[in-house]
Amino acid sequence: MSSTITNPASEAPRAERRKRPRGTSTFDLTLRSARTTVAFGETLRLAYESFCASKTRFLLTMLGMVIGSASIVLVVTVGLTGKQYAIDTISGLGPNKVEMQYSGGLVMGPNNVSTPDYMTREDMLAVHEQVPGIVAMSPMLEFHDNISVGSGQTKDAMLLGVSPQYKQVRNLKIKAGRFFDDQDAITHGHVAVLVGPMATELYGSYQSAVGRTITVNGIPFTVIGVFMESIDTYGQSEISEHTLLVPYEVARYFTGTDQLKEIFFSMATTAEVEPAARHITEIIQSRHRATSVYKAQTLTDILQTMGKVADMLTIVLVLASGITLIVSGVGIMNSMLANVQSRIKEIGIRKAMGATSREIRMQFLTEAVFLSLCGGVLGTVLGLALPFSVRIFTDFQIPMGLPWSAIIALSTSMIVGIIFGTLPANRAAKLDPVSTLKYE
Repeated sequence: MSSTITNPASEAPRAERRKRPRGTSTFDLTLRSARTTVAFGETLRLAYESFCASKTRFLLTMLGMVIGSASIVLVVTVGLTGKQYAIDTISGLGPNKVEMQYSGGLVMGPNNVSTPDYMTREDMLAVHEQVPGIVAMSPMLEFHDNISVGSGQTKDAMLLGVSPQYKQVRNLKIKAGRFFDDQDAITHGHVAVLVGPMATELYGSYQSAVGRTITVNGIPFTVIGVFMESIDTYGQSEISEHTLLVPYEVARYFTGTDQLKEIFFSMATTAEVEPAARHITEIIQSRHRATSVYKAQTLTDILQTMGKVADMLTIVLVLASGITLIVSGVGIMNSMLANVQSRIKEIGIRKAMGATSREIRMQFLTEAVFLSLCGGVLGTVLGLALPFSVRIFTDFQIPMGLPWSAIIALSTSMIVGIIFGTLPANRAAKLDPVSTLKYE
């Protein structure tokens, strides 16, 4: 019994011949394989070699991208810093503050006499029991009178009766002395805290005002401290330049009523402010006439508006910085056109060896993107170095735009490379191989 031994080495050519289409010669297969796409790694290597061959020219061309990318990163950083500063400044009026105000609506009494339906201290206590997250609160009574400051001098002043927690709710800064405490409120202490401008006007300095006596309706008050608002409100808040703060329990004797013009609440977190404001309004409204109007004022709307303005300014500045990248993109295009002109014979040889127009186009487009992206990376690093240095060597914590500033800078650099590298790449791809080989 005989057996046929098959040589595996001889089977491969047979299988290849069976798969080969009819009429296809060995030369056609070789030509087809020569026209296959060059590996992307080979394209990157050619781009790198081109960069090394003309370092000076390419480095000067990259300079515009470096400056443009660094400008974008710094602009985003400056925009974030300005936004954070504005938000922190406005928040200085009172962190997480909810300010309840009576806005209108009258109560008809005997003899058809109408009176305002003001809030009361009982409203404040009811809110405190029903609304979670309140960390501080204060009623406010307002009383205007001429006060005696000694030596026969009198001044028109505004007295505000508030609780010791008013300092926390309004984020007041004590410049001299102290603020009255719970003990002063419980004992109905005749103590007062002067606003800074009034203390300076009456006594020359903050420290000189502490310990002085001011008489209100014949009742002497000892000045125990001087305060200032965290930011200047230019008279747009309840505090003016002639304001005295006294314990609420004492101010009730001057007004003869428990009616409150305003009530202040401070929430534990910013996220609780708006829900709490709505809940507080509902509770107070339910305790008064349906025709009475009460409004809750918060800083949320102001902070959101300020944030939008800061974001819009940042976008405008980023677009302005983008002009630098456009100018540098024109420089890249001119450099790549010169590069194509100087490598015409190389392009002809590659095409003669079977390189397609697509491969030539990809090669020069890759070089343009490589050039642009390298400048973008260097610019991004330089742009981030400045704020990082400030954070490391100083106590000023500049908000970093990472990762968005880096993403914007690098993405823009890549887009610039693609846009301004397309024309040189297309010109190289359209060159005739016969003409290029004859080029001198």
